[in-house]
Amino acid sequence: MGKPMLTVRIARWSAEHPWRAIGAWILFVAVCVGAGTFAGTKQAEFDDNPKGELATYQSIVDESGFQRPATENVLISAREGDLDTSRAMAAADDVRAEMGALSGVDSVSDAVPSPKGTAVLVNVELRGERDSAEDHVQPLLDTTAAVQDRYPDLRVEQVGGASLDKALSETLGADFQKAELISIPVTLLIMLVVFGALIAAGVPVLLAMSAVGSALGLSALVSHLIPATDNTSSMILLIGMAVGVDYSLFYIRREREERARGAGHVDAVEIAAATSGHAIVVSGVAVTVAMAGMFVVNDIVFSSIAVGTILVVLVAMIGSITVLPALLAKLGRWVDRPRVPWLWRLSMRQKSEPRFWRAVLRPSLRRPRTTLAISAGLLAALAVPAFGMTLNAPSEADLPRSIPIMQSYDRMTEAFPSTGASHQIAVRVPADQTAAARRAVDDLLDRLAADEDFAHDRPAEVTEAASGRILLVSAAIPYGGGSAEADRSLATLRTELLPATVGTVAGAEFAVSGQTAGENDFVDTMSDALLWVIGFVLLLTFLVMLWAFRAPVIALSAIGLNLLSAGAAYGVLVLVFQNTWAEGLLGFTSTGGVVAWLPVILFVTLFGLSMDYHVFVVSRIREAAANGALDTREAVAAGITRSAGVVTSAAAVMIGVFSIFATLSTIDMKQMGVGLATAILLDATLIRAVVLPALMATLGRANWWTPRWLRPRERPDARPEPKVLEPVG
Repeated sequence: MGKPMLTVRIARWSAEHPWRAIGAWILFVAVCVGAGTFAGTKQAEFDDNPKGELATYQSIVDESGFQRPATENVLISAREGDLDTSRAMAAADDVRAEMGALSGVDSVSDAVPSPKGTAVLVNVELRGERDSAEDHVQPLLDTTAAVQDRYPDLRVEQVGGASLDKALSETLGADFQKAELISIPVTLLIMLVVFGALIAAGVPVLLAMSAVGSALGLSALVSHLIPATDNTSSMILLIGMAVGVDYSLFYIRREREERARGAGHVDAVEIAAATSGHAIVVSGVAVTVAMAGMFVVNDIVFSSIAVGTILVVLVAMIGSITVLPALLAKLGRWVDRPRVPWLWRLSMRQKSEPRFWRAVLRPSLRRPRTTLAISAGLLAALAVPAFGMTLNAPSEADLPRSIPIMQSYDRMTEAFPSTGASHQIAVRVPADQTAAARRAVDDLLDRLAADEDFAHDRPAEVTEAASGRILLVSAAIPYGGGSAEADRSLATLRTELLPATVGTVAGAEFAVSGQTAGENDFVDTMSDALLWVIGFVLLLTFLVMLWAFRAPVIALSAIGLNLLSAGAAYGVLVLVFQNTWAEGLLGFTSTGGVVAWLPVILFVTLFGLSMDYHVFVVSRIREAAANGALDTREAVAAGITRSAGVVTSAAAVMIGVFSIFATLSTIDMKQMGVGLATAILLDATLIRAVVLPALMATLGRANWWTPRWLRPRERPDARPEPKVLEPVG
């Protein structure tokens, strides 16, 4: 008999020393939360981890020594009717006088009336660098509010980078609290339906919450190495609640099943550890590997999210195989108390009557090839719209107009319409090439003036620094920064004008930044990274599945099925968010595309979470086929019917949590919630109940083919593995 697997040895120790295991877990959670609170979270800044041309541009600007002060704008307009200009100018004078006296303000502009006379604008330049703007913005907001109180007939509102960041942080924080407050009772309600008993329902939710809290604390510590972003906490909650509840659910359902079949408390825990516990470890490793794919992007946002999600998955996995056995052993049959009468009977009926799932499986097992072709074809058809996906860089268009400052932003852009964006060009040359650089830049200015894409009433501006070694050029264009014409002018600048002028100077470095360049570069980076991420995740997932099942066909099947569900989710995203039909339903305004970073995160998250079900279901099928008494089709039927209840329950938890994110304010969170909920729904129903059994029935014994070099060696051991009782159908 082989040596007991690690999950069994851990479960045995925890069951025999429950108070030690529970105490150690409570101490671990307290230390993580306390350390994270004490250390605080270091937020990522704009300058963190720049790449490509942005890195070159940033390096040149930093060397130039030019200050990049933050600016705020105070817009004064009429609440209704025509603007009383004299009244508006009086309010503007108050703003100028009071803000000019603030210590964090460097300068205040004169009041500027709008072209149509509907508003007045005051520009305020803050002291110091942009990064310190948040330290100075609150006194400005207080001043704006005070002026507003004195002029109730006017609308006095502040718009700027720092004030917008502050408002968004507050909104995202409120969203996070909303998601947290809703997800916990929703998850608890689903668990009550699953178990029919309050304690059994509460244990998975409690462990998931402890995993989320621990991961938030650990991520705060890690943020001092890899700074966190606004979405990190949301992703930890999203993945932590889903995975944490799932892992506990798998374990508790199997332990209860074995107790119902006559096993003692410790034996039931050990059997659950040998089966569900092992599946949890495999799933945890698979999810971790998938999430690690975000590191391939080499971007601070993705690295931060990768760290947070990996931490919460690992903590949830460790908690499920360590403290959960101790809780189950200590609670014993009390885990089924207090019972909710109707829900308890429903729970018992779900375990004893798998006739529904046998009916669902019948077409897949009787006509597997036909069923496989039809079901896979439907998923492939759903994925077709994904080939028309348009990727958008994050912009103000993605932000909800329910936020007051975004309404102010819209009023400001309406009153002061932009005359076009501008391309920011940075040039750096060796000390002996300054004269040549100046001539090249003059040549560039002449070419810009002759190009219709740069025909603007504001000529290009040049600023010199570092004794002429650095030249900064601002080239205005008569188009919006996100327009096709702006993209065309950027391409002309990068591929023709700059190489033909500045590019001829020996040793010259040059780069283009600005809204258009930033958006184009971001979308290109995400598009290129997606292919590398997919390759990385596919390869490592194959290796993990090969290690877990020692069956290459099973590993390849897992990859194929997950690709189908991911493709279908992409297709749904395009259908919902690139069109307008769902705007009223989900409360968003379509931007005609999908946020560029979402396909990467969606792919790794779906690929990881899909392994929860795949590993668990295939493990039950292999368990049913292991004794040789059942052929492949019978083993598939037995494995899926025995796992269908827990898989459906786990999917309901994930869909419930993900659907909450579809109700949040920002369109990127809505897109993520819809994409994840759709994929999990398809994965737990059509994939696991139709496509998987049809595929395995078609392949037959080829599913379990194992090359000789993958076959395990048997090792003697003094203590036998706990006997897994044969489940009844």
